Amino acid sequence: MDSGEKSAELVKEYYTESVRAEWRRLVKDAAHRVELETTLHFLDRYLPPHASILDAGGGPGRYTIELARRGHDVVLLDMTPANLDFARRQIKRARVQKQVTGIVEGTIVDLAKVAGASFDAAVCLGGPLSHVLDPADRNRAVDELLRVVKPGGIVAVSVMGRLSVLALELMLFPQEIDMPIHAQIRDTGSYYGGSGFTACHFFLPEELAGLFAGKPAFIETMAGLEGLGARIDKAVNRTARQPERWQRWLETHYRTCTHPAVVGMSEHMLIIARKEEKPT
Repeated sequence: MDSGEKSAELVKEYYTESVRAEWRRLVKDAAHRVELETTLHFLDRYLPPHASILDAGGGPGRYTIELARRGHDVVLLDMTPANLDFARRQIKRARVQKQVTGIVEGTIVDLAKVAGASFDAAVCLGGPLSHVLDPADRNRAVDELLRVVKPGGIVAVSVMGRLSVLALELMLFPQEIDMPIHAQIRDTGSYYGGSGFTACHFFLPEELAGLFAGKPAFIETMAGLEGLGARIDKAVNRTARQPERWQRWLETHYRTCTHPAVVGMSEHMLIIARKEEKPT
């Protein structure tokens, strides 16, 4: 088993054991819901009505269901059978079975089960690309996402941010600054698992944008999903308890979350790219 296969097995094992936690993650409080709502805010801006969408690495189906509720036709793909089993139950409970046109076991690195140019959009949200440690495989995953969308279609990818993780260490785990793992994440972005989380690559914004360089696509936008509220959950949740203040804060959030500095400091960053039209 090579290093890529080993890290994939670690990721599958982790998410098999944390299906319910991942399902609840985006809705457990206001600070986490900002990631969900900001992602949907930008998808609503760029997706056509009644789009056909591949939710690649969609886990237990949170985004699949939200997109289906918006009237899109969605195929959910994930490599963890436990996620797919859980998603089937949630899709039925949400009564969006007609909009979810497929549930497929597979990996974002190899979408061979999906025909080329068959979707209006491909989304890869919440960090699946962060769990691909080999740079060549990350590049291949972006190629695959672009391959399966139609010319003029949208690819939306969100990943976990490197600078935010370093700030988290300072806040909660300062002892890690004395360990080799700190310099490893700082200098390479990669963590190979073994202490609290699974194998993961944490991105700088220019690194994420660079995955689309030289490809038949152009970047529409990048956004920091937690924005200025990244890593200050208590303050965010406290503000959310005051509806009028919360709405004013959300206005500030949406006005600033695309600023390059904010993108870089967010826990999760989103990129939306459009596949080039075929020349006429």
